[in-house]
Amino acid sequence: MSFEHPSYLAALLLVPLAALFVYWADKQRQRALARLGNPSLLARLSESVNWRGRKWRTALWLAALTLLIISIARPQWGSETQSVDQEGLQVMVALDVSQSMLVEDVKPNRLARAKLEIQDLMQKLNGDEIGVALFSGASFVQVPLTSDYMTALSYMENAQPGVISRPGTVIGDAIRTATKAFDEKLASQKVLVVMTDGEDVETDPVAAAQEAADQGVLIYTIGFGTPDGEPVPETDQTGRVIGFKKDASGNPVISRMDEATLQKIAQVGGGKYFQATAAGTELDSLLTEIDGLQKAELQSRLAVRRIERYQLFLALALLALIAAELIPDRIERKSPVSATLVPSPRGKGIG
Repeated sequence: MSFEHPSYLAALLLVPLAALFVYWADKQRQRALARLGNPSLLARLSESVNWRGRKWRTALWLAALTLLIISIARPQWGSETQSVDQEGLQVMVALDVSQSMLVEDVKPNRLARAKLEIQDLMQKLNGDEIGVALFSGASFVQVPLTSDYMTALSYMENAQPGVISRPGTVIGDAIRTATKAFDEKLASQKVLVVMTDGEDVETDPVAAAQEAADQGVLIYTIGFGTPDGEPVPETDQTGRVIGFKKDASGNPVISRMDEATLQKIAQVGGGKYFQATAAGTELDSLLTEIDGLQKAELQSRLAVRRIERYQLFLALALLALIAAELIPDRIERKSPVSATLVPSPRGKGIG
Protein backbone atom coordinates (compact mmCIF):
# COMPACT_ATOMS: atom_id res chain seq x y z
CA MET A 1 0.00 0.00 0.00
CA SER A 2 1.21 3.49 -0.83
CA PHE A 3 -0.11 6.97 -0.05
CA GLU A 4 -0.64 10.00 -2.28
CA HIS A 5 0.14 12.30 0.67
CA PRO A 6 2.26 10.27 3.11
CA SER A 7 3.23 13.38 5.07
CA TYR A 8 -0.34 13.57 6.38
CA LEU A 9 0.24 10.34 8.31
CA ALA A 10 2.20 12.38 10.84
CA ALA A 11 -1.21 13.46 12.15
CA LEU A 12 -1.61 9.94 13.57
CA LEU A 13 0.37 11.27 16.53
CA LEU A 14 -2.88 12.99 17.51
CA VAL A 15 -4.50 9.61 18.28
CA PRO A 16 -2.37 8.67 21.33
CA LEU A 17 -2.49 12.29 22.47
CA ALA A 18 -6.28 12.23 22.27
CA ALA A 19 -6.34 8.92 24.22
CA LEU A 20 -4.14 10.43 26.96
CA PHE A 21 -6.40 13.48 27.13
CA VAL A 22 -9.51 11.31 27.53
CA TYR A 23 -7.79 9.29 30.27
CA TRP A 24 -6.74 12.48 32.07
CA ALA A 25 -10.24 13.98 31.79
CA ASP A 26 -11.78 10.80 33.21
CA LYS A 27 -9.45 10.88 36.22
CA GLN A 28 -10.27 14.54 36.80
CA ARG A 29 -13.99 13.74 36.76
CA GLN A 30 -13.56 10.93 39.25
CA ARG A 31 -11.66 13.20 41.64
CA ALA A 32 -14.37 15.84 41.33
CA LEU A 33 -17.08 13.28 42.12
CA ALA A 34 -15.14 12.01 45.12
CA ARG A 35 -15.27 15.47 46.65
CA LEU A 36 -19.05 15.68 46.36
CA GLY A 37 -20.07 13.24 49.10
CA ASN A 38 -20.32 9.68 50.35
CA PRO A 39 -18.85 7.14 47.88
CA SER A 40 -21.61 4.58 48.50
CA LEU A 41 -24.26 7.21 47.80
CA LEU A 42 -22.50 8.25 44.60
CA ALA A 43 -22.26 4.62 43.57
CA ARG A 44 -26.03 4.18 43.95
CA LEU A 45 -26.69 7.39 42.01
CA SER A 46 -24.51 6.26 39.14
CA GLU A 47 -25.74 2.69 38.95
CA SER A 48 -27.47 3.35 35.64
CA VAL A 49 -24.37 4.84 33.95
CA ASN A 50 -23.18 2.66 31.07
CA TRP A 51 -19.47 2.69 31.98
CA ARG A 52 -18.55 -0.09 29.55
CA GLY A 53 -20.48 1.65 26.79
CA ARG A 54 -18.61 4.90 27.45
CA LYS A 55 -15.29 3.05 27.03
CA TRP A 56 -16.48 1.56 23.76
CA ARG A 57 -17.64 4.99 22.60
CA THR A 58 -14.20 6.48 23.32
CA ALA A 59 -12.52 3.60 21.48
CA LEU A 60 -14.79 4.13 18.45
CA TRP A 61 -14.06 7.88 18.42
CA LEU A 62 -10.32 7.20 18.43
CA ALA A 63 -10.73 4.59 15.70
CA ALA A 64 -12.72 7.07 13.60
CA LEU A 65 -9.97 9.68 14.03
CA THR A 66 -7.34 7.14 12.95
CA LEU A 67 -9.33 6.06 9.89
CA LEU A 68 -10.06 9.67 8.91
CA ILE A 69 -6.36 10.59 8.97
CA ILE A 70 -5.49 7.55 6.86
CA SER A 71 -8.18 8.45 4.32
CA ILE A 72 -6.86 12.02 4.04
CA ALA A 73 -3.41 10.57 3.25
CA ARG A 74 -5.06 8.92 0.20
CA PRO A 75 -4.13 5.21 0.51
CA GLN A 76 -3.64 3.41 -2.79
CA TRP A 77 -3.07 -0.17 -3.82
CA GLY A 78 -3.54 -2.02 -7.04
CA SER A 79 -3.30 -0.35 -10.44
CA GLU A 80 -5.22 0.07 -13.65
CA THR A 81 -4.17 0.96 -17.17
CA GLN A 82 -5.93 3.76 -19.02
CA SER A 83 -5.60 5.15 -22.52
CA VAL A 84 -4.86 8.89 -22.36
CA ASP A 85 -5.42 11.16 -25.37
CA GLN A 86 -3.04 14.10 -25.21
CA GLU A 87 -3.65 17.36 -27.02
CA GLY A 88 -1.39 20.35 -27.28
CA LEU A 89 1.15 22.37 -29.25
CA GLN A 90 4.62 21.58 -30.52
CA VAL A 91 7.02 23.94 -28.76
CA MET A 92 10.73 24.02 -29.59
CA VAL A 93 13.13 26.19 -27.58
CA ALA A 94 16.37 27.31 -29.22
CA LEU A 95 18.77 28.13 -26.37
CA ASP A 96 21.96 30.11 -26.89
CA VAL A 97 24.84 28.51 -24.94
CA SER A 98 27.63 30.69 -26.33
CA GLN A 99 30.22 32.24 -24.02
CA SER A 100 28.48 35.62 -24.15
CA MET A 101 25.48 34.08 -22.35
CA LEU A 102 27.61 33.96 -19.19
CA VAL A 103 27.56 37.76 -18.95
CA GLU A 104 25.99 38.86 -15.68
CA ASP A 105 23.99 41.90 -16.82
CA VAL A 106 20.99 39.62 -16.16
CA LYS A 107 21.21 37.89 -12.80
CA PRO A 108 22.60 35.40 -12.04
CA ASN A 109 23.74 35.43 -15.68
CA ARG A 110 22.05 35.31 -19.07
CA LEU A 111 22.29 31.54 -19.51
CA ALA A 112 21.20 30.68 -15.97
CA ARG A 113 18.24 33.03 -16.29
CA ALA A 114 17.24 31.47 -19.63
CA LYS A 115 17.39 27.95 -18.16
CA LEU A 116 15.17 29.05 -15.28
CA GLU A 117 12.64 30.38 -17.78
CA ILE A 118 12.66 27.08 -19.69
CA GLN A 119 12.04 25.27 -16.42
CA ASP A 120 9.12 27.57 -15.61
CA LEU A 121 7.79 27.15 -19.15
CA MET A 122 7.76 23.36 -18.80
CA GLN A 123 5.96 23.60 -15.48
CA LYS A 124 3.23 25.80 -16.96
CA LEU A 125 2.66 23.89 -20.19
CA ASN A 126 -0.43 21.71 -20.07
CA GLY A 127 0.00 18.72 -22.34
CA ASP A 128 2.09 20.52 -24.97
CA GLU A 129 5.15 18.76 -26.31
CA ILE A 130 8.44 20.59 -25.84
CA GLY A 131 11.93 20.14 -27.26
CA VAL A 132 15.22 21.98 -26.85
CA ALA A 133 17.89 22.85 -29.40
CA LEU A 134 21.24 24.25 -28.24
CA PHE A 135 23.46 26.51 -30.29
CA SER A 136 26.58 28.62 -30.20
CA GLY A 137 28.99 28.23 -33.18
CA ALA A 138 26.94 25.17 -34.20
CA SER A 139 23.50 23.82 -33.31
CA PHE A 140 21.91 20.48 -32.47
CA VAL A 141 18.70 19.13 -30.93
CA GLN A 142 19.43 18.21 -27.32
CA VAL A 143 15.86 17.18 -26.37
CA PRO A 144 13.47 15.96 -29.10
CA LEU A 145 9.81 16.88 -28.75
CA THR A 146 8.41 15.17 -25.68
CA SER A 147 5.71 15.48 -23.04
CA ASP A 148 8.04 13.97 -20.43
CA TYR A 149 9.01 17.26 -18.82
CA MET A 150 11.08 15.67 -16.04
CA THR A 151 13.36 13.95 -18.53
CA ALA A 152 13.67 17.15 -20.54
CA LEU A 153 14.63 19.10 -17.42
CA SER A 154 17.32 16.58 -16.53
CA TYR A 155 19.03 17.24 -19.86
CA MET A 156 19.06 20.97 -19.16
CA GLU A 157 21.81 20.48 -16.57
CA ASN A 158 24.27 19.91 -19.44
CA ALA A 159 23.30 23.10 -21.27
CA GLN A 160 26.65 24.90 -20.89
CA PRO A 161 29.03 26.63 -23.31
CA GLY A 162 31.31 23.59 -23.22
CA VAL A 163 28.81 21.27 -24.93
CA ILE A 164 29.60 22.90 -28.30
CA SER A 165 33.31 23.28 -28.97
CA ARG A 166 32.95 25.69 -31.88
CA PRO A 167 32.77 29.33 -30.68
CA GLY A 168 30.40 31.93 -32.04
CA THR A 169 26.63 32.37 -32.31
CA VAL A 170 24.66 31.02 -35.28
CA ILE A 171 21.04 31.98 -34.63
CA GLY A 172 20.07 31.30 -38.25
CA ASP A 173 21.36 27.71 -38.13
CA ALA A 174 19.62 27.20 -34.77
CA ILE A 175 16.27 28.26 -36.27
CA ARG A 176 16.72 25.78 -39.14
CA THR A 177 17.76 22.97 -36.77
CA ALA A 178 14.77 23.57 -34.49
CA THR A 179 12.39 23.76 -37.48
CA LYS A 180 13.47 20.31 -38.68
CA ALA A 181 12.64 18.89 -35.23
CA PHE A 182 8.90 19.53 -35.62
CA ASP A 183 6.58 16.67 -36.60
CA GLU A 184 5.10 17.61 -39.96
CA LYS A 185 2.41 14.93 -39.68
CA LEU A 186 0.66 16.72 -36.81
CA ALA A 187 -1.82 19.53 -37.41
CA SER A 188 -0.96 21.38 -34.21
CA GLN A 189 0.66 24.81 -34.29
CA LYS A 190 4.47 24.75 -34.33
CA VAL A 191 5.99 27.31 -31.94
CA LEU A 192 9.67 28.22 -31.77
CA VAL A 193 11.00 30.24 -28.83
CA VAL A 194 14.50 31.64 -29.38
CA MET A 195 16.36 32.56 -26.18
CA THR A 196 19.54 34.49 -26.90
CA ASP A 197 21.33 37.82 -26.56
CA GLY A 198 20.89 38.31 -30.30
CA GLU A 199 24.56 38.68 -31.31
CA ASP A 200 25.17 36.92 -34.66
CA VAL A 201 27.71 37.96 -37.31
CA GLU A 202 27.90 34.57 -39.07
CA THR A 203 24.39 33.84 -40.35
CA ASP A 204 21.28 35.67 -41.49
CA PRO A 205 18.74 34.87 -38.73
CA VAL A 206 16.01 36.98 -40.32
CA ALA A 207 16.18 34.98 -43.55
CA ALA A 208 16.09 31.74 -41.54
CA ALA A 209 13.05 33.04 -39.65
CA GLN A 210 11.31 33.71 -42.99
CA GLU A 211 12.03 30.14 -44.13
CA ALA A 212 10.57 28.77 -40.88
CA ALA A 213 7.50 31.01 -41.16
CA ASP A 214 6.89 29.71 -44.68
CA GLN A 215 6.71 26.22 -43.13
CA GLY A 216 4.08 27.32 -40.62
CA VAL A 217 6.37 27.91 -37.65
CA LEU A 218 5.45 30.76 -35.29
CA ILE A 219 8.58 32.37 -33.79
CA TYR A 220 8.89 34.24 -30.50
CA THR A 221 12.15 35.70 -29.26
CA ILE A 222 13.29 36.47 -25.70
CA GLY A 223 16.33 38.73 -25.38
CA PHE A 224 18.74 38.30 -22.49
CA GLY A 225 21.10 41.14 -21.63
CA THR A 226 21.21 44.92 -21.84
CA PRO A 227 22.08 47.33 -24.67
CA ASP A 228 25.10 48.58 -22.70
CA GLY A 229 26.39 45.07 -22.09
CA GLU A 230 29.24 43.83 -19.93
CA PRO A 231 32.59 42.00 -20.41
CA VAL A 232 32.40 38.37 -21.51
CA PRO A 233 33.73 35.99 -18.83
CA GLU A 234 36.54 33.55 -19.60
CA THR A 235 36.10 30.10 -18.05
CA ASP A 236 38.26 27.02 -17.57
CA GLN A 237 37.28 23.43 -18.41
CA THR A 238 35.29 23.13 -15.17
CA GLY A 239 33.20 26.22 -15.98
CA ARG A 240 34.89 28.40 -13.33
CA VAL A 241 35.34 32.06 -14.31
CA ILE A 242 39.06 32.84 -14.53
CA GLY A 243 38.93 36.28 -16.13
CA PHE A 244 37.45 38.14 -19.08
CA LYS A 245 37.88 37.76 -22.82
CA LYS A 246 40.06 40.35 -24.56
CA ASP A 247 40.38 41.40 -28.17
CA ALA A 248 43.60 41.65 -30.19
CA SER A 249 44.32 45.04 -28.63
CA GLY A 250 43.99 43.69 -25.09
CA ASN A 251 40.68 45.38 -24.38
CA PRO A 252 37.82 43.45 -22.71
CA VAL A 253 35.26 42.04 -25.15
CA ILE A 254 31.88 43.61 -24.42
CA SER A 255 28.71 41.65 -25.24
CA ARG A 256 25.62 43.74 -25.91
CA MET A 257 22.10 42.49 -26.55
CA ASP A 258 21.05 42.99 -30.19
CA GLU A 259 17.42 43.88 -29.58
CA ALA A 260 16.80 45.07 -33.15
CA THR A 261 17.69 41.68 -34.65
CA LEU A 262 15.48 39.82 -32.18
CA GLN A 263 12.57 42.12 -32.98
CA LYS A 264 13.01 41.49 -36.72
CA ILE A 265 13.12 37.70 -36.21
CA ALA A 266 9.87 37.79 -34.23
CA GLN A 267 8.21 40.12 -36.72
CA VAL A 268 9.10 37.94 -39.70
CA GLY A 269 8.16 34.80 -37.75
CA GLY A 270 4.69 36.13 -36.93
CA GLY A 271 5.33 36.19 -33.19
CA LYS A 272 6.51 38.76 -30.66
CA TYR A 273 9.72 39.87 -29.01
CA PHE A 274 10.08 39.95 -25.20
CA GLN A 275 12.94 41.25 -23.11
CA ALA A 276 13.94 39.10 -20.15
CA THR A 277 13.23 40.75 -16.80
CA ALA A 278 14.11 39.93 -13.21
CA ALA A 279 10.44 39.25 -12.42
CA GLY A 280 10.00 36.90 -15.40
CA THR A 281 6.79 38.60 -16.56
CA GLU A 282 7.77 37.99 -20.19
CA LEU A 283 7.09 34.27 -19.71
CA ASP A 284 3.50 34.97 -18.64
CA SER A 285 3.07 37.19 -21.68
CA LEU A 286 4.44 34.44 -23.91
CA LEU A 287 2.08 31.84 -22.43
CA THR A 288 -0.85 34.20 -22.92
CA GLU A 289 0.13 34.54 -26.58
CA ILE A 290 0.37 30.83 -27.33
CA ASP A 291 -2.52 29.70 -25.12
CA GLY A 292 -5.13 30.22 -27.79
CA LEU A 293 -3.19 28.63 -30.65
CA GLN A 294 -4.43 25.59 -32.52
CA LYS A 295 -3.93 22.35 -30.66
CA ALA A 296 -4.06 18.82 -32.00
CA GLU A 297 -4.03 15.29 -30.64
CA LEU A 298 -0.35 14.62 -30.16
CA GLN A 299 -0.52 11.01 -29.12
CA SER A 300 -2.51 8.36 -27.32
CA ARG A 301 -0.57 6.61 -24.61
CA LEU A 302 -1.22 4.05 -21.90
CA ALA A 303 -0.98 5.42 -18.39
CA VAL A 304 -0.74 3.22 -15.30
CA ARG A 305 -2.68 4.72 -12.41
CA ARG A 306 -2.82 3.51 -8.82
CA ILE A 307 -6.34 2.85 -7.52
CA GLU A 308 -7.54 5.15 -4.76
CA ARG A 309 -8.79 3.34 -1.62
CA TYR A 310 -9.51 6.28 0.68
CA GLN A 311 -13.26 5.70 0.30
CA LEU A 312 -13.01 2.47 2.32
CA PHE A 313 -11.31 4.17 5.29
CA LEU A 314 -13.69 7.13 5.10
CA ALA A 315 -16.71 4.80 5.19
CA LEU A 316 -15.30 2.88 8.16
CA ALA A 317 -14.69 6.16 10.01
CA LEU A 318 -18.30 7.18 9.39
CA LEU A 319 -19.59 3.82 10.62
CA ALA A 320 -17.46 4.10 13.76
CA LEU A 321 -18.94 7.53 14.53
CA ILE A 322 -22.49 6.28 13.95
CA ALA A 323 -21.88 3.24 16.17
CA ALA A 324 -20.46 5.48 18.90
CA GLU A 325 -23.59 7.63 18.88
CA LEU A 326 -25.86 4.57 19.11
CA ILE A 327 -24.33 3.43 22.40
CA PRO A 328 -26.64 4.54 25.23
CA ASP A 329 -25.16 6.67 27.97
CA ARG A 330 -27.28 5.00 30.64
CA ILE A 331 -28.80 1.56 31.10
CA GLU A 332 -32.20 0.97 32.66
CA ARG A 333 -31.81 -1.33 35.65
CA LYS A 334 -34.62 -3.13 37.51
CA SER A 335 -34.63 -1.83 41.06
CA PRO A 336 -36.07 -3.94 43.92
CA VAL A 337 -39.59 -3.04 44.98
CA SER A 338 -39.29 -0.79 47.97
CA ALA A 339 -41.85 -0.75 50.75
CA THR A 340 -44.21 2.14 50.63
CA LEU A 341 -45.00 3.71 53.93
CA VAL A 342 -48.75 4.14 54.27
CA PRO A 343 -49.89 6.29 57.15
CA SER A 344 -52.07 4.31 59.58
CA PRO A 345 -55.62 5.51 60.14
CA ARG A 346 -56.06 7.75 63.12
CA GLY A 347 -57.14 5.59 66.06
CA LYS A 348 -60.56 6.19 67.57
CA GLY A 349 -60.82 6.84 71.28
CA ILE A 350 -62.62 4.37 73.63
CA GLY A 351 -65.69 5.89 74.83
